[in-house]
Amino acid sequence: MNLAATGLGVAGTLGVVSALAGLVVPRGARAAVVGTGTALTGAAGVPAGVAALAGQSFSVTWPGLLPLSGVAFGLDTLGGLFVAVTGGVAIAAGIYGIGYARHGLQARATQAVFPLFVVAMLLVPASASVGTFAVCWELMAATSLLLVLAEHRRRPEVASAGRWYAVMTHLGFVTVLIGLVVFAAHAGGDSFAALRSAHLSGATAAAVFVLTLAGFASKAGILPLHAWLPRAHPEAPSHVSALMSAAMVNLGVYGIVRVGFDLLHGGPRWWWLLVLALGAASAVYGILQAAINNDLKRLLGYSTTENLGLVLVGVGAAGLFAASGQRVLAGVALAAALLHVVNHAAFKTLLFLAAGSVLHGTGTRDLDHLGGLRRSMPVTTGLFGLGALAASALPPGTAFVSEWLLLQALIHGLPAAGVATAVAMPLAVAAVALTAGLAVATFVKAFGVGFLAKPRGTGAAQAHESPPSMLAGMGLAAVACGVLAVLPATVLPGVAAASGFGDPTTGEAVTLRLADVAGTLSPLVLVLALVAGAVITLALVRGLLARRARREARLWDCGAGPMSARMEYTATSFAEPVQRVFDDVVRPETDVDVDHHDESRYLVQAVAYRRRVPDRVERRLYEPVLAAARAWGSAGRSLANGSVHRYLGYGFYTVCGVLILLAVTR
Repeated sequence: MNLAATGLGVAGTLGVVSALAGLVVPRGARAAVVGTGTALTGAAGVPAGVAALAGQSFSVTWPGLLPLSGVAFGLDTLGGLFVAVTGGVAIAAGIYGIGYARHGLQARATQAVFPLFVVAMLLVPASASVGTFAVCWELMAATSLLLVLAEHRRRPEVASAGRWYAVMTHLGFVTVLIGLVVFAAHAGGDSFAALRSAHLSGATAAAVFVLTLAGFASKAGILPLHAWLPRAHPEAPSHVSALMSAAMVNLGVYGIVRVGFDLLHGGPRWWWLLVLALGAASAVYGILQAAINNDLKRLLGYSTTENLGLVLVGVGAAGLFAASGQRVLAGVALAAALLHVVNHAAFKTLLFLAAGSVLHGTGTRDLDHLGGLRRSMPVTTGLFGLGALAASALPPGTAFVSEWLLLQALIHGLPAAGVATAVAMPLAVAAVALTAGLAVATFVKAFGVGFLAKPRGTGAAQAHESPPSMLAGMGLAAVACGVLAVLPATVLPGVAAASGFGDPTTGEAVTLRLADVAGTLSPLVLVLALVAGAVITLALVRGLLARRARREARLWDCGAGPMSARMEYTATSFAEPVQRVFDDVVRPETDVDVDHHDESRYLVQAVAYRRRVPDRVERRLYEPVLAAARAWGSAGRSLANGSVHRYLGYGFYTVCGVLILLAVTR
C-alpha cells in the first residue's frame, strides 16, 4: 500500500465530507465539526507528504474525468514537501478556527468553503498534468477569494481587498495557463512527463518561463505583483490569513521550482538573475513596509512578501550556480530556500493566529492603540513573543537556521565563475543582511509596543484571553517553531530529498553539516549555550544584589508625575528613525495640525499628527493603470446613450469594416 496515495485520498475525502457537514450541521455545532474535519484533513496530508519525501511516490490517471486531458495526479519528493507543509498549517488553523469562527463566521458558505480550500492546496502539488493543475489552481483561487470576503458585511475594506485579490490572482492564473498551454502544445501532450521530455527552442523556453514566473510570483506576493497581499491578508479571517500566508503563497514558489528546475531542466543565467533580483527587491521592500506599518496584520502581510523574497533569492542563486556548473552550491542554495519555506510556514502560522487572538481580545489591530496585553492576555503574549523571535532571524529563532544556510551558499558563491554571478552575490548578501536587521526592528516594535508597557486604548485596557481552541492552535504552531529552531535536522533530510541535495537517509540529529562547504552549525548546542549564559548572568546579578541593602525609590519623571500611556513609545514613534533613513524609498505623507488657545497664539491647545505611508510601487504602477482604465470606461459609457439607431449604425459600420478587411487581405 502506497502511504502517499492513501494519505492524499483520505485527506481529499475528509475535506469533502467536512464541506458537506458545513452545509447541513446545525449552527451551534458547525464550527466544531468543520474545524475538526479541516484539522483531520491536514493531519492526513502530513503523512502523505512525508511518505513522498521518503521515496513513496505515486502516479494515477483518470482519462474520462476531464474533457481533452483527463485527470492525472502524482506525488514526488518536491510535491511531498509542500503537501506536508500545507497539512501542518491546516491542522493548527482548523483547531484555531473552532473558537475563532464562533464569533460571526458560522455561515454555511464560509464553513463549507474552508476545508475545500485546504483540499485544493493539497492537490496543487500533486497535480501531474496541465489540465489537472489548472483546475486545482483555480479551485484554490476561488475558495480563497470566498474566504477573504467572509466578513464583507462588517467592514467595507473587505470588498475592496476582495476585488484586488480577485483581479490579481486571476491575471496571474491567465499568465500561468498561457505559459503551460504553449509548453504543452510544443511537447505534444499536457502531462508533466511529456513536458519533461520536450525539446523547446531557446525563445519558446524563455517565453514559457517568464509567463509562468509572472503568474507564480503574483501568487507568492513578489514585487511588483504584491499589491493584493497586504490588502487581502489583513481583511481575511485570521485562520484563513494563516493558511494563505503560510501555505498558499508557498505554491507560487512550488510552481517556479517545478517549471524552472524540473520541467525545463534549468535555463540560462538571466532567468535566475531575474528571479534573484525580484526576490532581493521583494525582501527589502517588504520588510521596509512592515517596519513602518502600524496595522499588525498588514505588517505580517508585508513580512510574507519579505520572506518569500528571501526564498526566491535562494531559488535564483541555485539556478545561477547550476548554470555555472556549481552543483553543490546549487543544492545548498535550493535546500536553504525550501527550508525557509518550512520555517516561514511555522512562524507565520503562529504570528497570524496570535494576531487574530489580539483582534479577538481587543477589537483592534492598530499597534498605536494596543499595549499592556501581557497581563490580560499572557498566553497570547508569550506565543506572539516566540513567533516574533522565530521571525527575527536571531538565534535561537526558527528563521535563523535557514537564513544562515542561505548566507553560507551566497558567500561561498562569490568566487563562482561568471561576471554576473560575481556581481549578484555580494548584492544578494547585502540584501539578506539588511532584511535580517530590519526584521529585528520590526518585530521588536510589534511585540514591545503591542504587548508591553501600558494600554493605549479602550480595547487594550479591556482585553481578554482567547478560548482554549484558539490557544491550542497557536500552541501547535509554537511547538513546530521550537522544534525547527532547535532540531532543524529533523526536517533537513526531507528538504534535501526535495531539493536534490544530499542523501535523505543520512543526517545527524543535532549538527547540520554542509558537504564540501566549510561551515557548521549546531542549533541545539547554540541554544544550550545561550540558556547557560543567561542563567549564569542572572545568578551573578542576583548574587551581587543580595550583598547590598535593598532600597526603593521613585523613578525620575522630570517633574511630570507618574508615567502615563501617552508618554510611551507608539509604533509610529518607534518606526520614525527607520522612516527617516529610508525616507526616499517609502516617501511618507505627514500632516500636523496645531490648535491654539483663543487667548494667545503662543499657547498650544492641541496637536494632531497624522502619517500615511502609501505603497510607492502601487502609487507609481497601479494607480496610473487604474486611472487609464477608468477614463476608458467613461469614454465607453458615452458611446452607449440608449439610441437604437446608434447601435444599428455600430453594427453596420463593423460589418462593412470586416468586409473591407477581408477584401484587402485576399
